[in-house]
Amino acid sequence: MNIEKELEKIKERNKRVELDKAWETSWVRRLCIMVLTYIIVLIYSYIVRNYNNILLSSLIPVIGFLLSTLSLKAVRAIWEKNKKR
Repeated sequence: MNIEKELEKIKERNKRVELDKAWETSWVRRLCIMVLTYIIVLIYSYIVRNYNNILLSSLIPVIGFLLSTLSLKAVRAIWEKNKKR
């Protein structure tokens, strides 16, 4: 009985790991990161309109990437629902 429970736990873990791998390589994730980063850079460009400081301008895509990865949890939840079907 204990072995069956352990086997079920391993199967559940394997499903989660496979889903994680699929998410990391999915085009949905990549596209969302690109779009959200682009939007952040656009907003920054309209606000600042000064590209003389290359160090500051170079930080913006990095910040956009960070913000986009933080907001991907909701997108991932939708993606997982569709993937399981």
